[in-house]
Amino acid sequence: MSGDPRWIEYRGTDDRPGAGRKIVLVSGDEEYRSEEALPMLARILAQRHGFDCTVLFALDPASGEIDPERQTNIPGLDQLDGADLLVLFTRFRELPDEQMRHLVDFVERGGPVIGLRTATHAFAYKRAPESPYARYSFDSADPAGGFGRDVLGETWVAHHGRHGHESTRATVPEGAASHPIVRGVEDVWGPSDVYAVTELPRDAEVLLLGQPLSGMSPNDPPNEAKPAMPVAWARPAAGAGGSRVVCCTMGASVDLASEGLRRLLVNACYWCTGLEEAIGERAGVAIVGDYAPTMFGFGEHRRGLRP
Repeated sequence: MSGDPRWIEYRGTDDRPGAGRKIVLVSGDEEYRSEEALPMLARILAQRHGFDCTVLFALDPASGEIDPERQTNIPGLDQLDGADLLVLFTRFRELPDEQMRHLVDFVERGGPVIGLRTATHAFAYKRAPESPYARYSFDSADPAGGFGRDVLGETWVAHHGRHGHESTRATVPEGAASHPIVRGVEDVWGPSDVYAVTELPRDAEVLLLGQPLSGMSPNDPPNEAKPAMPVAWARPAAGAGGSRVVCCTMGASVDLASEGLRRLLVNACYWCTGLEEAIGERAGVAIVGDYAPTMFGFGEHRRGLRP
């Protein structure tokens, strides 16, 4: 655990491939319970794979409680100054410059990034459009689409599946079967719907295609009126610093009940940190401790929690 009450740290085991590498996982979305998903993922990465992990949260500065609706405060982003990987799961944040500069510096010096679900629209600058970091806003004109499109490969477009009514079945396309990130990845299903994607960059390799299902059960048939869309892809040299980048538009806390999806994300952490040769045939992704994720929805986060 951390000595600072504003975030959580998990020390990695020394005899695993990730030993000596630090991952900072940044939560902060109002709907998909990133504040539940990322600590669970961090425990797996630390205890089963050796990575040192720090999990940051959107906090109410007065009470110190986790408040994902607080769009303007994520303490601890200076932890990125010495990090090897950023896992980002935020939505429409507008952070003060003294916090945001650590994240921007990390990305622009070539730090690798994994973006989950709403990270395509991680930032939205409405209060301070004059900020030097407003270019990261999801609706930025220069670069077009801001951080989402420029770094991850896509910004916010629309829901492709019917939100809350059509879940997602994801499969590995034939052309990606040999990519190390999808090694051992199978049976991926999640209650969240498929996001629309326009056109990915030329350097993006699609890792998962998401098919909207006709309902909220993994056994529901596909909605054949809606074609499959990319829901996970990798970019070998994205962003201003030429970093490795992975984006996955699945990732709600309830989606991570899927073993296959957890394996994809763990493998992505290995790949992004240059450890692809250490990815096993079936990376260990058993949940550490208890995990009872809350269903997505606005205003549904658990109250009174502190890191």
